[in-house]
Amino acid sequence: MRRRGELACLARGVYVDPADPRLRRPEERHRLQVAAAVPRLAADAVVSHQSAALLHGLPVWNLPLARVHVTRSRRTSGLRTTRLHVHTAPLQADEIVVVEGVAMTAVARAVVDVARTAGFPEAVALLDTALRRHLVSPAALASTLERMTGWPGVPRARRAVDIADPRAMSVGESRSRVAMARLGVATPVLQWAVVGPGGRVLGTADFGWPEHGVVGEFDGFARYGRQLRGGQVPAEVVFAEKRREDAMRSVLRGFVRWTWAELDDFTDVATRLPR
Repeated sequence: MRRRGELACLARGVYVDPADPRLRRPEERHRLQVAAAVPRLAADAVVSHQSAALLHGLPVWNLPLARVHVTRSRRTSGLRTTRLHVHTAPLQADEIVVVEGVAMTAVARAVVDVARTAGFPEAVALLDTALRRHLVSPAALASTLERMTGWPGVPRARRAVDIADPRAMSVGESRSRVAMARLGVATPVLQWAVVGPGGRVLGTADFGWPEHGVVGEFDGFARYGRQLRGGQVPAEVVFAEKRREDAMRSVLRGFVRWTWAELDDFTDVATRLPR
């Protein structure tokens, strides 16, 4: 059946219907991979890193999902195969939770492990979301980092935790802040309320530099979807956004927009923002 394309293999002896729509979505496919891997794991192994972050409901933008990540609390070397990455590191009892019968690292441990081992923008985006959703606290992150003193990747993870901010509303905004810091843009105020005559709030900008009278907006398609209310069509949301922008421009000295594509090379945008 596999040779005929009637079955897709998730792991040795574990199959799924190749027409299953979950296979076309990397995050959902990874969930299936975790389900296939867990029954075969050693008794002391727990799901960890981006695999645990995904099961906690966090976005795993740009994180590799080909392998299921697990951690064993031992000193021997780890193991990496085409479908499984076994990390070895100390695990405390309060760093392990069980969700729907699956043992995994708690949110604080999962996101810090990712921050130690993944790219910096990916780590910041993950941390921002975990903080915004109140799935983890700054104190829990600090405690986790303290326990990992001397571990590989901890200085990088500490930098990501330091820049993390729950006011970032999307991966695009998180990526924007990382790009700004890298290119020497002045640290912005997030979700800055622009006030007009009489103290009326004209709008809230993703990024603001009040002393310069400049705002920045990450223009992702998702923002318009979030603003849709019952019965509204996209054109109405776009029109309302235009009116909001016009109102804010009337009291500002600068209004800068950028898109997801521009985050790959933020240099030109950065030249238009306060240094």
